Amino acid sequence: MRPDDGAGTGYVVETDRGPIRARTVVLASGACNRPRVPAVAEAVPGHITQLTPFDYRGADALPEGGVLVVGGSATGAQLALEIRRSGRPVVLATGEHVRLPRTYRGRDVLWWMDASGVWDQRHDEIPDLTRARRLASPQLAGTPDRTSVDLNTLGDAGVEVTGRAASVRGEQMLFSGGLRNVVSLADLKAQRLLRTFDEWATRSGTDADVAAPEDIEPTRLPAAPRLTLDLGSGEIRTIVWATGFRPDYSWLDVPVVDGKGELRHDGGVVDSPGLYALGLPVLRRRKSTYIHGITDDAREVIDHLVGFLAGSRARAS
Repeated sequence: MRPDDGAGTGYVVETDRGPIRARTVVLASGACNRPRVPAVAEAVPGHITQLTPFDYRGADALPEGGVLVVGGSATGAQLALEIRRSGRPVVLATGEHVRLPRTYRGRDVLWWMDASGVWDQRHDEIPDLTRARRLASPQLAGTPDRTSVDLNTLGDAGVEVTGRAASVRGEQMLFSGGLRNVVSLADLKAQRLLRTFDEWATRSGTDADVAAPEDIEPTRLPAAPRLTLDLGSGEIRTIVWATGFRPDYSWLDVPVVDGKGELRHDGGVVDSPGLYALGLPVLRRRKSTYIHGITDDAREVIDHLVGFLAGSRARAS
């Protein structure tokens, strides 16, 4: 897609059925088009199979032997548990992550996020919006029994948890020694969120309709989490890089993407006249990337779009 230089305004979108010219365009291609793989992957020895969640087709399709899953957010935690349940040894390397229980006080945690108004917090009310937009997805899984998936769940299943994958030197992968601090912070933030739910339940008169308040169990860790892994020992044959996803704007020939590949926008109003976005993290609210979250965002973005078109017509007349 490129600016419509011939018309002087608007854009040209090239498709397999020819070009489309439009005064305004809404980019709704999402934020998870490509997996993020850290630079450290380039130093991994060639005899180790490396995959991303896009490549993963099940534990049975992996080479025989142990698996290192890098990334402790939703995808990494779920894959680590699935692979471990297949009978393979699994090591999970995790950095900063968001811990949430699947249920709280008898209700699904997403019910609490919605009912308490946490999901509706607007982008212009968040102190550090850049950080909020880069937060990893919570350690949540959808299962019939609504069980929580966190580091305690993984540890109980036999997954070995260690710190962030920091570097590779020869055959040695090195892990951060800050795991205990990382999990303490995740526990603290989870506990604060639960207290936010409790306060809302008291204010709204919902206390009588839900179970009693609970405390989240602190994350249990080995006394001395490993700091190295010998990739030449045969202990690990596969690495799954569950280190997040990124948008793909390689098709967008408009100067609105920053050096990190992120779209420059203010609440979905992109830094180019007539260009808009939907479906990006914390676009206008914390719930922006969730299935039910786009509705309110779309109304406001389209209101701006309509106003832009009306202004364009007024200027032209």
